[in-house]
Amino acid sequence: MIALIYSFNTRNTIKAAKEIKAAFSKTSIEELNAEEITGKKFLEYKYLILGVPTWFDGEIPNYWDEFLPELQTLDLKGKKIAIFGNGDQVGYPGNFVDGIGIMGEILESLGATIVGETAIKGYSFEKSLALKNGKFSGLALDFENQLSLNKKRISDWVSQLKKEFK
Repeated sequence: MIALIYSFNTRNTIKAAKEIKAAFSKTSIEELNAEEITGKKFLEYKYLILGVPTWFDGEIPNYWDEFLPELQTLDLKGKKIAIFGNGDQVGYPGNFVDGIGIMGEILESLGATIVGETAIKGYSFEKSLALKNGKFSGLALDFENQLSLNKKRISDWVSQLKKEFK
């Protein structure tokens, strides 16, 4: 089973999470509210997908920030984690989808393997903490400027994750 963890109170992240779950079709996925996640629950899964939108000028949402002290006590060796996040490449080109990069770095430092890298082709931004080896370290979505591309990006990403979650 895969854990799909995101805030149940964030409109665009909810939309993306529902699309991700639908694209997995027959795969068993448990949706968990990031605002209520515990370390014990987090450790129950080998495969996790986290919804981490970028807030303000390149910050992770407060509900993830509040979970960090507990998260940083966990040993995540053997976990494969994919991250998706929403950003605004026009309004915030200097920190587009930084939340993905911030969370990815933390998870890797705890032993997790980050999967689900995506190409930067088709995006227009100046800088992003989500960049690693010329790719995004997760799925970058832009509801404000590229809404029409989300469905295909999600579908392609889930096809990739199905191979990487093995």
